[in-house]
Amino acid sequence: MANAIDILEYLPNSYKTRDEQDYINFLWESFESNYNNAKYPFAFIAYHMLYMSFVYFEVWQIKENRKTDFEKAMVGLSNDMENDFINAVTPFAFVKSNEAPFFKFFKLLGCDNSKIGTYKKSVDDRNNSSHSNGKILFNDKNIIDRKIDDVLRAVDDIQNHSKPIIEECLAKFLIENHDPDKRQYYDDLDQIREILIHGNYLSQKDIEHLLTFDITILSKRKNYEAMKSLFETFVENYKTT
Repeated sequence: MANAIDILEYLPNSYKTRDEQDYINFLWESFESNYNNAKYPFAFIAYHMLYMSFVYFEVWQIKENRKTDFEKAMVGLSNDMENDFINAVTPFAFVKSNEAPFFKFFKLLGCDNSKIGTYKKSVDDRNNSSHSNGKILFNDKNIIDRKIDDVLRAVDDIQNHSKPIIEECLAKFLIENHDPDKRQYYDDLDQIREILIHGNYLSQKDIEHLLTFDITILSKRKNYEAMKSLFETFVENYKTT
């Protein structure tokens, strides 16, 4: 189980509400307790729910930063579900969609059908293990460890595909929030924490990537020095070494 905790680095660094934080904590504690007590099928279900939470947060970043593409990708959904997704104020609103088809949103990250099929394999595993079919599946430490490795490989691959999205997210933030007199919080760090980190549900992995952002791509924009100063505040306060 040593590497199972790695999934938390791909989940948000902080949450908008206490309920969201408590939910993720509950899932992790449920996984950990069941795993440590050799209740591996239930441990897998909890871990799968952490995985789906990650998926919802990733699609949320697409929704918030590529709204036009996101709306076009909802072809086939009911009108009610389209409206629910467009007006959603939390990524957990996506739970209204069936899990397997939901992965198709990752086509907006350039993922092909083969990759998407790999990503949603955990859904099939969860379905097979959670029905009252008289069988106990994944009731072996070696099996669940392999399943965890499979999930983490999928998570890391999705994360790599999402890098352009979070770069766009940071660029947009710097462009729109460099002026303390025209934003929600005067203090740079407060604005970064509440609008960039909370607002986009950035994970530790997202933040680590954004620390390498090439700020010079904005150098021809008006107020570049103010943007650069805001970015430097972000780097100084979120660097890990």
